[in-house]
Amino acid sequence: MPDLKLTLVVACALVDADNRVLLAQRPPGKSLAGLWEFPGGKLEPGERPEASLIRELDEELGITVREACLAPLTFASHAYETFHLLMPLYICRRWEGLVTAREGQQLAWVRPNKLRDYPMPPADIPLLPHLIDLLM
Repeated sequence: MPDLKLTLVVACALVDADNRVLLAQRPPGKSLAGLWEFPGGKLEPGERPEASLIRELDEELGITVREACLAPLTFASHAYETFHLLMPLYICRRWEGLVTAREGQQLAWVRPNKLRDYPMPPADIPLLPHLIDLLM
């Protein structure tokens, strides 16, 4: 297998007071459009994962998250055809503001036992058992 460029992406499982997890649907025009994923995104050069996640959650959802409220849960390592994705998943139960789809994406608050009902990118699927075990 040829060496693939490593892409670091950070994701967050936002968990509400009813123990539901927020999923966002990738919009048309993006790769893997229509699939559901945890909010987050690519790190900018020199950016720490936690800072990236705080920025992405503000940009995508209009919420303010403090670094102390982000707890690392697990990570995914997945080889796509043109790059290798490394994605830490954090869990967050506290934030300020109302979750709002600021980029036109569909959002869904999902019970842990229903997470597998949402089609996801291949890299996200191995994260589910860890999250379900924690929340069930």
